[in-house]
Formats: sequence, C-alpha cells, structure tokens
Amino acid sequence: MTTDIHAWLDLAVHEGRLRSVDRAFARFLATLDASADPRVLAAAAIASRELGEGHICVGVETIASIEPWLSGVVDGLKGSPLVAGPNGDPATPLVLDEALLYLRRFWRHEVQVAEAIVHRLAPVETPDELSGEIARLFPTGDAGPDWQKIACAIAARGTFTVITGGPGTGKTTTVVRLLGLLQTLAYRRGEPRLRIRLAAPTGKAAARLNASIAAQIEQLDVEPAVKQAIPAEVATLHRLLGSRPDSRAFRHDRDNPLHLDVLVIDEASMIDLELMAATLDALPRGARVVLLGDKDQLSSVEAGAVLGDLCARADGGHYDEATRDWLWITCGDDVSPWSDGDARALDQRVVMLRHSRRFGMHSGIGELAAGIHRGDMDAARQAFAGAGGDIALLAPSAVAVATLAIDGRGGAPGYRAWFDWIERERPAADAPFGDFEAWGAGALRAYARFQLLCASRHGDTGVPEQNARIEQGLVDRGYIDAGRDWYEGRPVMVTRNDYAIGLMNGDVGVTLWVPDGQGGMALRVAFGVLDDQGRERTRFVVPSRLSAIETVYAMTVHKSQGSEFEHAALALPSEPSPVLTRELLYTGVTRARTHFTLLASDDIVAYAMGRKTKRASGLLRRLL
Repeated sequence: MTTDIHAWLDLAVHEGRLRSVDRAFARFLATLDASADPRVLAAAAIASRELGEGHICVGVETIASIEPWLSGVVDGLKGSPLVAGPNGDPATPLVLDEALLYLRRFWRHEVQVAEAIVHRLAPVETPDELSGEIARLFPTGDAGPDWQKIACAIAARGTFTVITGGPGTGKTTTVVRLLGLLQTLAYRRGEPRLRIRLAAPTGKAAARLNASIAAQIEQLDVEPAVKQAIPAEVATLHRLLGSRPDSRAFRHDRDNPLHLDVLVIDEASMIDLELMAATLDALPRGARVVLLGDKDQLSSVEAGAVLGDLCARADGGHYDEATRDWLWITCGDDVSPWSDGDARALDQRVVMLRHSRRFGMHSGIGELAAGIHRGDMDAARQAFAGAGGDIALLAPSAVAVATLAIDGRGGAPGYRAWFDWIERERPAADAPFGDFEAWGAGALRAYARFQLLCASRHGDTGVPEQNARIEQGLVDRGYIDAGRDWYEGRPVMVTRNDYAIGLMNGDVGVTLWVPDGQGGMALRVAFGVLDDQGRERTRFVVPSRLSAIETVYAMTVHKSQGSEFEHAALALPSEPSPVLTRELLYTGVTRARTHFTLLASDDIVAYAMGRKTKRASGLLRRLL
C-alpha cells in the first residue's frame, strides 16, 4: 500500500494535479505514521494543494470524488493518529472539523479570527450626543439612505465594523468622518484623545490612503483640536505589527498588544487569513477595528478570503429590527428594504456603500463594472458598444497589446507619454537636488497614468512576455537603448521585502538620471516612501542594491490592487485558464479612473464572467 500511494503521488505530480510540495508533505506524514492509511496521505496532499490555490480547507466529499479508492476517506481520517477533531489532540498535523479537512495551522488561524470577531459583535452603548454629531457631519444626505452616514453610526456602536463598497463609493470619506466623529465624542466628554492608527496591506495602498486621508482631513467640519487628533500617516500592516525578518511572528501579539484605541485597515480584500489572525491577536481588548475594502475584488494571493466571507451577505443588508429602529432614531435613515427576519449578529456590523461618485453608473467604466459584478455578459457588450469612449474592447494580438501599451488610444495615455514627460520636465543639470526629488515624485505620478495588466505571469500573454514586447517596441521607437539592463525610464517592482533599504514587495520605482553628488550624473531608481511621520517622500536607490526586482511595464491584476490609473488596460489570454474569473475582470476594470481598455476576445470575456471565485473556508459558518 505504501508503494501504491507513493506511485499515485508521483503520477499526480507528473500530471500537474499536485505540486511537489504537496507530495513532500504527504511523504513527511508517512514518516510520522509508518502504517498511515493511503487515503489519509492522499487527503493530506490534496488539502495542501487546495491551500496553495487559496482554499483554507477541503471538503471530504471533494476528496472522495477524486478517485474511486478515496470513497472511504472519512473512515480513514477518523481512525488516523495524524488527524484530530476540533477538541482532539492539539498536536496532530491535520484537523477534521464538520466534514472539512484542514492543515492544523490554518484551522487554528480560522478559529482565532472567528473568536476575535465574535467577541466584538455585540453593540456598545453610545452617547446621547451621537445623533447630533452625525447630523452635523452629514448635513445633507443622498436620496434614500445615506450609507456613509449609516456606516459611521454603526461603527460608533461597536468595536468591529466592515465597510465595503466599489470604487468611488466614499470609503475613505466615510472613515475620515468616522474618525472625526469618534474624536469629537471623546472631546465633548472631556476624555483623552483616541489613539488612532491607519494601516494597509501594502506600501502602495498605504501611500494612496495617506494622500487621500490628508486631503480630506482639511475639509472636515470639526474643531481644530479634533482635526489635529486625526492622523494622516498610514503604515503597512507588517510595519504596524512589527514584522521580523525571516520569521512569521510579529513583535506585537496578545502578550504585547498594539498601543491604540482605533485601528482602520484599508484594502482589506488583500489580507489573507494568517495576517488577519495576527492583526486581531495584537489588538487591545476594547479597541475598535474598522475594515475597509471592496468585497468584489480579487482575494489575497495567500490563502483565505476573509473580507469576502465577512461580506457574503452584504448586498442584502439583513439588519434586524433593533438595528433598523436604532438607525432611524439616530440617523433618520430608513433601512427597511434591507431588514428581514434572517438577520445575524455579523450582519449588524457590515455596511455596504452603494453609490459611486468616481464615475457615474452611466459611464462606460461604471456600466461595465456593474455588468461584470452581476455576471451579465449582455450588459458588458452594451457597455462596450456605448458612445462614451472611456472603454474599448480590442483584439488581443501581441502587436495590438504592445502598440496600445506604448501609444495609448485617443486621449488615453500609454508609456510614450511617460517617456515624453521625463524629457520635458527634466531639471537643469545644475538645479538643486530638491528639484530632482520633486521631478522623481512627478515621474512616479506620470508613470502611474497608465498600466498594462495581465491575468497571470505565465504564457504568451503573461507578464515577462508582455514586458519584453513593450521594451522592444520602445527600442524600435528610439526611447531606450537596446542591450542595456538599466536605462532611464525603466520601471521596476520590488518582488521581495528588503528591510535593509526599507522597500517592500510590490513597491514600484522608476529609473532616472540624477546628480551623483560628485559632479556627475548617475542612474538611480526613485521610489515614493513614507517617512516616520507618514509623509511621502522620494527615495533614490542605487540599482545594484535592488536584489529582487522585475521590469513592470506589465503587472498582474493581483499586484495592481490598491492602485488606480488614469488608463488601465487588461490583456487576457486567448485560451481558457483557471485564473480567468469574474473577480479578476472586475478588479482590472476598477483600477481605471477615466479610461479602460480590454484586449480580449468576446468568448474569453464571457468565459471569465461565467466563473465566480469561491474559496473554501469555514469562517462564515463560525460567525453566523
């Protein structure tokens, strides 16, 4: 039997049904139990593979359906010393919990997240001044319920809140007003100012939130003392928690909690289960946490879809009578259409912002995003056929992709506009170095006007191939020299955290000629980084110090999360692929601010829209 299972593992790896690491995990378990049931070893390898695809667990029915000889896998799992139930031996590597098989570490993360959230679901007492302060912050509302106002009220009523919404629905505006509300209530009652921290999963998302928060604080109608008590600086979650190089542990945990009263986390769809567990573990017991994000975006690259699970019922609201009546008394907003008898405690802590102000729902981008969200291919076709001109569907040939990326289309920029900007705005060689720092910051903004997005890194339409074609096109047009690894204008992305120079995975820089401090000029890579006070500044890095980078004329849709571009283009492969999903299309479209171009066939678009991602997890059942 042992020979048989090893042969099966080898064949599964050869056929691409398992990864080498999955086989290695099963073989490791065989060393722990020399008489292990082959069905248990196969189930362990399958659970490992599912984890690699983003699933926290795998159903035993799924395992049993893979091979006829796996049909009795439940009996094998229940009788194995390698497997325990939720209340069984805490040292087993596998956990079987209500017909779901987990690797123990991820079962523990899921339980930890669920327990932390359940602890925070009960409403808290609110001060009498709440209604008046909300009315002052929201003097005029939308027709119908003002969901931004409702979100602030619900967040003030509890220590756990999820605010979800698409692009332009006002998530950042809402959270600035919420922070103003909470600080005002503390100020009115003579209490110490709240210790507030803002965080995001990546440096790019943190910088974007930082800029948005800083601008909106100035417009907030609150006392100067309150305004000064609202922070604009945003940290990455890893920096906030105190990440340790070469370790999964953080400096802050339940034994050394964060020093804060309120934690706001933006782009929460990018947070995997393990990082969410670490974040909640590090919160002081009475602290508030507010998660912001778009539930319809791609989930994190790592395992788990925490925001998706939390917002699984957000469209319907499901507010109970107590919440409905309290919102009417406190805000004057009627949420009766979103109130029903199927209400759960989690539903009372989730608010969906439903009105986009970035682009009207009658713009091409807005109509396309809405159609994709519904899985309505006819609506998507109608959006592309509209006369707005802000979206286009083009044939996905290699030549078309590279040409579009360099030249743009109509008023939508491509990379040629970026190279022209560098030359046009270049400071004089003898200009103060501050001018070059400002030029570097402007160059980063100019580069971000356009981005080519890819579904994956692999294949003829993957990131490396697209980068090579665009570079060759720029060589042909005379913008860059052939055969040089480093040249002015080269955009690069950091692919691994580098704590020595303070750059994180996903940070993007652009290569420029700047003074070398010795009377000459040298190529340096400009990055936008946050200083210790949360202010963005330009840092120039010597190219030789960047040990893990890649050219980034093209990037995956996953890597683009937390960013927006004046013009975003998405190039899809010509053949069906597991990575093509409705969420990938939606995320790609909603990276665009004013122009979007899709390079794909109609059939591939329909295929992707018909495939909605569902990551296996037991989190939601633990919360409802």
